[in-house]
Amino acid sequence: MKKIAGLLLLSCFFLLVRGQDFRPPAYPLVTHDPYFSIWSETDQLNASVTKHWTGADHSLVGLIKVDGKIYRFLGSTDKAFVTILPAADESGYATRYTETAPQEDWQSMRFNDGNWKQGTAPFSDNPAAAKTLWKSHDLWVRRSFNLPDTHFSKLFLKLRHDDNVEVYLNGNKIFETKGWTGKYLYIPVPDEARRQLKKGSNVQAIHVANTAGGAFLDAGLSAEPPPSRNDAVALASQQSVEVNATQTKYKFDCGKVKLDLTFTSPLLPDDFMLLSRPVTYIHAAVTAADAAAHQVQLYLGASTDIATNTGMLEVAAGQYKAKGMAIVKAGTIAQPVLQKKGDDLRIDWGYLYLSAPLANNIVQYVGKDFSAARAFNIPPASLKTGKHLMLSTVADLGNVGGTPVSQLFLIGYDDIYAVQYFNQNLKAWWKNQPGATIEQELADASKDYNAVMQKCDTFNHRLYAGAVSAGGEHYARLCALAYRQSVAAHILLKSPKGEILFLSKENFSNGSINTVDVTYPSSPLYLLYNPDLLKGMLNGIFYYSESGKWARPFAAHDLGTYPIANGQTYGEGMPVEESGNMTIMAAAIAKAEGNAEYAARHWASLSTWTDYLVKEGFDPVNQLCTDDFAGHLARNANLSAKAIVAIGCYGMMAEMLGKKDTAAKYTAIAKDMARRWETMCDEGDHYALTFDKNGTWSQKYNIVWDKVLGLGLFPQQVYEKEITFYLARQQPFGLPLDSRKTYTKSDWIMWTATMAANQHDFKALAEPVYKFVNETSSRVPISDWHETTTGKMVGFQARSVVGGYFMKMLDKKFNP
Repeated sequence: MKKIAGLLLLSCFFLLVRGQDFRPPAYPLVTHDPYFSIWSETDQLNASVTKHWTGADHSLVGLIKVDGKIYRFLGSTDKAFVTILPAADESGYATRYTETAPQEDWQSMRFNDGNWKQGTAPFSDNPAAAKTLWKSHDLWVRRSFNLPDTHFSKLFLKLRHDDNVEVYLNGNKIFETKGWTGKYLYIPVPDEARRQLKKGSNVQAIHVANTAGGAFLDAGLSAEPPPSRNDAVALASQQSVEVNATQTKYKFDCGKVKLDLTFTSPLLPDDFMLLSRPVTYIHAAVTAADAAAHQVQLYLGASTDIATNTGMLEVAAGQYKAKGMAIVKAGTIAQPVLQKKGDDLRIDWGYLYLSAPLANNIVQYVGKDFSAARAFNIPPASLKTGKHLMLSTVADLGNVGGTPVSQLFLIGYDDIYAVQYFNQNLKAWWKNQPGATIEQELADASKDYNAVMQKCDTFNHRLYAGAVSAGGEHYARLCALAYRQSVAAHILLKSPKGEILFLSKENFSNGSINTVDVTYPSSPLYLLYNPDLLKGMLNGIFYYSESGKWARPFAAHDLGTYPIANGQTYGEGMPVEESGNMTIMAAAIAKAEGNAEYAARHWASLSTWTDYLVKEGFDPVNQLCTDDFAGHLARNANLSAKAIVAIGCYGMMAEMLGKKDTAAKYTAIAKDMARRWETMCDEGDHYALTFDKNGTWSQKYNIVWDKVLGLGLFPQQVYEKEITFYLARQQPFGLPLDSRKTYTKSDWIMWTATMAANQHDFKALAEPVYKFVNETSSRVPISDWHETTTGKMVGFQARSVVGGYFMKMLDKKFNP
């Protein structure tokens, strides 16, 4: 008993001190699902606007007024722009255009474009996005416009383009770049070009070239508004920040008072109602810093941009009281429920809610823009419609002395319908209860606050202590940070058949929903804490095959493009990859639960896929694997290892189900393949990238399941040879993925490190991942694809695959 108490005290100590020298690339604040996800990308909470994980502004603002003096502790004021020439996301506009190379002076004001076609922006090759369809290589666009005034202190080109673009104003080139952007950028217009704008007629001319992939063009002009009067706001002094599995905690000095601010998203894996409830707690506790009492008011604001895709959509807002809560809400007027799908998108349907219990003289309103001085001097009436509005709540704490005075705010989102699943719109899990309303969820969340905090505290300590025991304190910090990111990249639902669906979005990759090779690296976290959630990640793929909607002899890659899950949209399959992934994960569930009942329900599918692997998996033909960014590869030794392990997993499950002959047959096949694999890719001191060898190498992370599941397929010398080789090839920020490039995947490094036979080698491989997360200049939710030489992200961010960091903990659980 004393030993247990000591461990608890030790874990508490770690929880208290670990935030002091750990610097996450981004700090989770509000984390629920791929749409309701808000982060701080600076070490000081009040140094920048808070962001959606895609990088779009999703502004939260927090102020405290102490004896009449105002301090800002949360967020920053949005970059404000005034429209001079609207882009198409604000208002449709007509242009002249041609797809045939024009005369040299096509960009000048005097050019006659009368024989050009007429079209309405935006231009795109995607019929769903285009007002004018553009499918050729080049596009030239001219837009004439009138200006009543040209007195702009600063002018910006508002531009979204795909791909290479050059932009002119009145014949003067103001911007040129190669590449593309999936969002609108605000680019300063050179002063010389700005000064040549005229009162009256002007011309914007653009040439864009579609070099690969999609095509898009839209542009406008914006200006900065005149500087507002000084609101006399001081910055609160941030003293510390701590990140644990369910919370991010800040401490501030605000003049004569101290403020503790805690964001809690209670994503508890064994409580589906809490996991699904789209409500984050923002708790403030204020204490006097001296012996006196001080008059204190708190302000919290949430931008209505959180309920829009681009922020330029008109929203409707309102305020009311319900079930003991003061509530202010907003959502788009259009409410295009489930009408958009894609990667770099935000939700533009449903409603954002900011709420507080009816106490502390709560006052709420909706403002057009944000001003600190106005925050505590309430406007006479709230706005009901507009763009870029701010939902505001003010709490008067009265006199605050040495005893902490607390205020609870709740921020929530009701998405109405969350996903379309094989042509049926599904509600989030929490909405499946009879009579469920967001008002009731807000009220229940407030009422249950203390109990929820206790549950979160227990889980936080459990996760951290388990991670410290498995891999050390740095490893534990990584796991605590990765937890919310992984869970919040999913949405929890119930299928029409009543099954759990826990569907991921392939964030900043291609936007697919329920991608199997995203589920696969994510799986250790869910196997560790609740295998039912992993079943929820597999159920849709099994249904897709077993319903006959997917009739191939291998597993599908995905169910569609988020949030539309009507069937695979990825351009090609990954036959060995996905069949191996599904089979391995089914076996891992059997190991976690101590029985193969789940596998038995899907035995026909697993048998089909395993037979495919027996036939095609050992020496794979030219195809993609999960590392598809590296391109197609034939005879991929790591992909072959996946097939071998999956066949061994099938044998393991057959044994658990009492299918003795089947178990013996497939286990023998897997062991024979493993022996041949070892010979065919042996390069002396390591094993090659492909069976062609040629002095290549790669991380054989797929073999880790042989160790974790105790299959006994590969001899110990394979592990020892590979780990020794890897240790000699590390870069400052990690082990490269393979010999072709210096980039890596941090989830795979943690799997590879788990293959090590001792803690020393595990930490040697894992520590550079900690260095990357702690030092990278890429300030976004953890990127799992980064350069090992510089520590900069290559691509991907906020993906669920960081759940793979938990592989070391899973190994310890399965093999204590």
